[in-house]
Amino acid sequence: MTLAGIELNYLVNKISDEVQCYYVSNIWAVNKDSILFKLHHPEKSDIFMMISTSGVWLTSVKIDQIEPNKLLKRLRSDLLRFKIKKIEQIGSERIAYFTFSGFDKEFVIIGEFFADGNILLCNEEMKILALQHSIDVRHRRLGVGMKYATPPQSELDIFHITELDFKDLKTSDLIAGKWVGRTLGLPKKYVEGIFNLAKIDSKTIGKNLREDEITKIFHTTKTIVTDITTGNHDPVIIRSDKTEVIPIKLGELDENCSSVNSFMEGLDTVFTETIVEKGRTIQTSESDKKIKDIETQLSEQEKAIELVKEKSKYVTNLANSLYEMVSKGIISIEDVNAQNILAEHKAKLSKEKGISLIVIKDEKIKINSQASLQSIASILFNEAKRQSGAIKSIEQVKEKTKKKLEKFKNKSDTEKKEILVSEVRKKNWYERYRWFFTSDGMLAIGGRDAPSNSAVVRKHLGKTDKIFHGDIFGSPFFILKNAENPSTNSMNEVAHATVCFSRAWREGLHGLSAYWVNPDQVKKSAPSGQFLPKGSFLIEGKRNFVNIPSLRLSVGIIPQDDHYLLTSGPPATIKKNSICYAIIEPHGSEMVEVAKKIKLEFSKLEEEITKNISIDDFVRVLPAGQSQIKEVGFGDA
Repeated sequence: MTLAGIELNYLVNKISDEVQCYYVSNIWAVNKDSILFKLHHPEKSDIFMMISTSGVWLTSVKIDQIEPNKLLKRLRSDLLRFKIKKIEQIGSERIAYFTFSGFDKEFVIIGEFFADGNILLCNEEMKILALQHSIDVRHRRLGVGMKYATPPQSELDIFHITELDFKDLKTSDLIAGKWVGRTLGLPKKYVEGIFNLAKIDSKTIGKNLREDEITKIFHTTKTIVTDITTGNHDPVIIRSDKTEVIPIKLGELDENCSSVNSFMEGLDTVFTETIVEKGRTIQTSESDKKIKDIETQLSEQEKAIELVKEKSKYVTNLANSLYEMVSKGIISIEDVNAQNILAEHKAKLSKEKGISLIVIKDEKIKINSQASLQSIASILFNEAKRQSGAIKSIEQVKEKTKKKLEKFKNKSDTEKKEILVSEVRKKNWYERYRWFFTSDGMLAIGGRDAPSNSAVVRKHLGKTDKIFHGDIFGSPFFILKNAENPSTNSMNEVAHATVCFSRAWREGLHGLSAYWVNPDQVKKSAPSGQFLPKGSFLIEGKRNFVNIPSLRLSVGIIPQDDHYLLTSGPPATIKKNSICYAIIEPHGSEMVEVAKKIKLEFSKLEEEITKNISIDDFVRVLPAGQSQIKEVGFGDA
C-alpha cells in the first residue's frame, strides 16, 4: 500500500497538530526503509512517529530492528534533542518536509512516498547530507552534496480544484476514469470510488459525457477530497489481493472490509503488518536457503542408498550365477558360455593394465581370471557385503542430515515468530518522576535527582498545589497536585514519601520530619550575591512540619486504564490502589537484588502481569540505598 496525496495532506495536518512543542528523544531503525522517532514533551505523553518510504504515521507499536538502516547514525547525530518545528506537504505531491530546529541549527527530513520511496536528510539550505538511495534520471538527480530538487509537479492543485478545471474533460478522447486519474493524480481506488458514488460509468469517453454528469463528477471529487483532508472519516481496512486502508467508504462494503477507529490506526495496522511480513521474509531467507541445500543433500543420499542397493543386488545375483555355471560344467570365467551368462547379468570380463576385472553397473571388481568360479563367486559375495555395509554408513549420515534439516526448519519457524512487535504505551507525563496517588486519589510527584527536582518545581508547581521537602539535606521536593483543600491523610502520605525518598533511607535515620509550604513561598532564584545549587530553591515564610516516626515504603502494581504501572509510596495508599504489593524498610540488600526478589514474589501472585515489567522498572521505583522486604501480598485493587 502507498499513500495518496490527499491522504498525506490529512496526515501532515493531523501529525503537525499532535507534535507541537515535541522534541526527538530517540530514533530507532526498523528496517532499511523505515525509521521510528520517539517524540517527547515535558508535560504530555510520548508520541511515536514512523517515517517510511511508504508514508508517515503515528504508531502504537515498536518493532524490533529487522535490518540496519544506513541513515540511523546520521539522524541520531543531527536530530536528537531537536524540536519538530513544522511538517508540510509539497503542493499535492506525495512529498513531506519535516523541519527540526535546535541549538541554532535546522535540519529537514524529506519523505518521498511514491514509486520506491526515499528518505533524505538536508540542512537548512536544502543541501542533501544523507539519503536512502541516490537518483540519476533524465529530469532529476539526487545525491549527497547536491541541493534537493522536487520532481516535476502537476500544475493542477487538487486541494483547490474548481468546476472550470474539468472543462477539458468535455473534449477529451480518453475514457473519463483515466482522465480523472491522470489529471488529478488520484490512485485507481479513488477514481473508481468517484464514479461509483456519482453513478456514472468510468469507461465513458470524456467527450461523450453530458454537462450535468461532468458537474456531478466534479462535486463528488470535491466532496471526497474535502472529507479526507478535513478528517470527516469513516475508515475501513480492505483485505483482498493486497491489504489497504481507506479513510472513507467508497461504495458498498463486502466481507473483506472491516471498520477501524481512525485512519491513523488503520494505517498503523496495515503498514505494521507489511513491515513485519517483509521482515519475516528477510530473516528466514538464509535459513530457507540452508534448508533447501540440506534437502538436496538428503535427496542425494537417498539416491546413493538406492544405487548401492541396486549394485549389491546385481553383484549377489552374479555370484549366484557362477555357482550355476559350475553345475552346467563351466569351469572358467574366460569360457565363452561364461561370457554369455555374464552378459545376461549386465556384466562383462575386462582387463586394465593387465589386471582382470568384472565390470557390473559401472562397478569394477578385481578378480583372478584363472581362479575357480567358486573363488570368484566368494569375492563377489564379499563385495556385496561391503556394499551392504556402505548402505548402513550412508543411512547413518542420512539420519544425521534429517536431524539437521529438522533443526533448521524449527529455526526458520522460530525466526518467523522472533520479530518482536511490542505495544507502545503512551506514558503519563508524571511517570518520569517519583509518583503515587494518595488514599484520596490525589496525585503526588517528586524529584529523583537534582535535575528532576528542579523540573518538578519549575515546570509542575501550580498555584493550587502544596510543596513538600524533608528536614534533612539530600531531600527531594514533592508536590501534591490540585491541593486546595487536601485531607490530613493525603498531606501525611506525601510528607512520609518525602522523608523516605531522602538521604534518611540510605542512612536509616528514623524520626525525621518533612514540611510543606504554599507555592508562593518558593523562590526559584537566589537573592542578589547568593548562590543556589542545582535542584535547590529558597523557602520563605512559615513551614508546616509533619513528623515521620518510621521509614516504610511499599512497591505495588497499579491498574490504570488497560495497563499496569509499577510505583512506590506510603504502604497504606499503595496497598489500597494496587493488585499486589511489597512493603520494604531500610537496610538489607542492594537495589538490584531487592528488585529481583520483589519481581519473583509478584510473579507468584500475578505471573502474566509481572512478566511484562522489567527489572529496571523495579529498580527505578526503589529508594536509593539498601532495602529489605517485610511483607508481600495482594492489594485491594
